[in-house]
Amino acid sequence: MNNREIARGVYAVGAIDWERQLFDALIPLPDGTTYNAYLVRGSEKTALIDTVDPSMAEVLLSYLDGVERVDYVISQHAEQDHSGSIPILLEKYPGATLVTTPKGKSMLVDLMPIPEERIRAVDDGDSLSLGDRTLRFIHFPWVHWPETMLTYLPEEKLLFPCDLFGSHLASDELFAVDEARTLRAAKRYYAEIMMPLRGAIARSLPKLDGVEIAIIAPSHGPVYGRPALIQDAYRHWVAAEPTNAAALAYVSMHGSTQSMITYFGDALASKGIDTEVFDLSASDIGELAAALVDAPTLVMGTPTVLGGPHPYAMLGAYLVNALRPPVRYVSAIVSYGWGGKTVEKLTEVLSGLKVDLLDPVVCQGAPGEADFQALDALAVTILEKHKELKLL
Repeated sequence: MNNREIARGVYAVGAIDWERQLFDALIPLPDGTTYNAYLVRGSEKTALIDTVDPSMAEVLLSYLDGVERVDYVISQHAEQDHSGSIPILLEKYPGATLVTTPKGKSMLVDLMPIPEERIRAVDDGDSLSLGDRTLRFIHFPWVHWPETMLTYLPEEKLLFPCDLFGSHLASDELFAVDEARTLRAAKRYYAEIMMPLRGAIARSLPKLDGVEIAIIAPSHGPVYGRPALIQDAYRHWVAAEPTNAAALAYVSMHGSTQSMITYFGDALASKGIDTEVFDLSASDIGELAAALVDAPTLVMGTPTVLGGPHPYAMLGAYLVNALRPPVRYVSAIVSYGWGGKTVEKLTEVLSGLKVDLLDPVVCQGAPGEADFQALDALAVTILEKHKELKLL
């Protein structure tokens, strides 16, 4: 394992999943992912921090071949891509104690066959001695489940944050060598996983103030040898600081909605507003989520299908509502043949967002001059809103 040593006596023993294309049966993985686990050797005890998805347990076991004793298995997060191989590890190491938060203990017992007597619950700030090194536990509830904790190894100034600061990025490089690529993947990961809970993250991040961190080793994606890269990015993202940008997400069946979205995107661009356009029938929903981390304006375009929005538009609206992006303004561009309640139904699905609803543009049939004038007016309204935010 020497070629996977990330710090003195700390080894990466997780698995790279190059082929996985979908996470949680929902999130596309264009770059695959990793399930990171770390072996920490002390002078007296050895600890394993997190495990791997059960589908890749053999990879973890292969790295542990020759490791005769593991005294502690640290479960920072009960979700199965990190905890699913715990029963296998407890069977391999019958003397090992499973260490987690009190909430994590109850969740792990519910999720898999783990005897309660093998679990030790630790409180926020508790420490565990490995001899010449110490693991200190920092509770980070609701980042992104209620039982989540981080682990700090002060002797190496090394933070294990589990899903926090992670990225779905398969790479045979242990460290974030290509920082730009890693940051893009981390922003997308934040948007899909962490953004709905940015309030909890913002409240918890001050717990790391004053903690000297030289390395961040998350449970997905590369290790950060320059922690400021991801720490600064998270401070920006959770602060929800908007940029002069708009996201246009649309579906079109016969071209009317697409022609209006194309025209509208050009109108926004001509006013200096950065615009990203997403065809919901073909685009990766993760890219839309990433755009909404800092775009203050969302416009959804859809034809009318059986009296309401196209199903892809409804799915997109539902996911946006669930992700709770810091969007300030929402509008709709709608086409219809004979009637319906498309705008009302879209608005209802997006009701969880605290936004200003800007007047929609609703077109019957193919768009005409009056419809394009209405799109110009909506672009002017968005320009004025962005000026109010001092984005121009």
